[in-house]
Amino acid sequence: MTSTPPSLPVGRRIKHYRRANGNRSVAVIAGLCGITERYLHLIEAEKKMPSAEVLGCIAAELGVSVAALLTEDPIEEPAAPHTTEPAVVRALMGRTPARSSNLVHAAQLRERVERAWQIWQASKGRFTEAAHTLPDLIVDVEHAVRTHRHGSDPAARREVLRVAADLYGLLRSYCRRTGRLDLALMVADRAMRAAEDADDAIRIAAASWNLGHVLLSHNEPSAIEEAKEIALLAIEQLRQAPANLESPAVEGALELVAVVSDARRRNWWEARQRLEQRAVPLARKAGEGNVQWTVFGPTNVSLHAMSIEMLAGEATEGLRVADQVDTSRLPSRERQFTFGLEVARCHYLRREDAAVLVHLLGLEDLSPEDFARSPLARDIVLGLQQRVRPTFRRQVNGLAERLQLV
Repeated sequence: MTSTPPSLPVGRRIKHYRRANGNRSVAVIAGLCGITERYLHLIEAEKKMPSAEVLGCIAAELGVSVAALLTEDPIEEPAAPHTTEPAVVRALMGRTPARSSNLVHAAQLRERVERAWQIWQASKGRFTEAAHTLPDLIVDVEHAVRTHRHGSDPAARREVLRVAADLYGLLRSYCRRTGRLDLALMVADRAMRAAEDADDAIRIAAASWNLGHVLLSHNEPSAIEEAKEIALLAIEQLRQAPANLESPAVEGALELVAVVSDARRRNWWEARQRLEQRAVPLARKAGEGNVQWTVFGPTNVSLHAMSIEMLAGEATEGLRVADQVDTSRLPSRERQFTFGLEVARCHYLRREDAAVLVHLLGLEDLSPEDFARSPLARDIVLGLQQRVRPTFRRQVNGLAERLQLV
């Protein structure tokens, strides 16, 4: 038996890339490489050194080069490009001229925030348009909040705080998608404070949903677990508040945060059970909708069912679920994009490169700005470059060039 040399921690790197590139199971990788699960476990534990042939097969399945598994360089986690517009950051940090007049009425602010949300969810150029719209909107909303803080009209103050909570929810998504998790956490906290000051149970729950998504964006297990804890606490608090027509949708969205947390921590059975027993009934009750811009409904629940299988490495089952989903009516281009990318990932796991390419080109057309910012899309394209047949190489290289990977 030959042990892995200390200077070449191959097993640790295999384990890292197996988890990073789709969080695939040992059983899936071992089966595709024609080795036993026990042998792969021993390799990952650095008790066995794979042969050159086995190492090459594992590298191909993980979508990395053999050199990446043998290098002594530190492992770097892939990160989304930081593309947050500086003007948005300046506005959030208060580094813009203070406004002592020109107070905008709450009804006008509400209209502007709702229009900004519609752009963010539906526009092909949503990042560019948001970068243009958000700075002035942040300044005007925060000016209104400061003005009404000690005002004599509690109804006007409450409405401005509700508008602020909704704006911060949008900013959470924008900052997260532009690679600034620090700012995403900050605005999620601001959304929570605004919702609590407004004493609005639905928005407090939605703010918890926003905070949960920020925590799910981290790779630390403790943050992912905390996302579930926050979601379950918010569900309990929401149930104690007077129910209204929006309650099932927001509760369902929170259940999906818990589902994703379970799946990210490899608790596949718990994730599937919670989805079926908690999220599905709430989706049936709520129907298709977009309460607090959560896009919660039966379709979104089905998207999460497919996502669980993708994360579990069960590509065939994931594609079976995906075949039953129609995303054309979803109000969120981002959710359509995420679903399409996970379908592409399932085809990638099955080495169906023609299908992968078709989906990637479709995603580039659906939401080019999301495509350019997606670490997973970039990883898939890099993987295709290493293994794709000559028939498709020109198109794959074109994708890589447009993503500035070459």
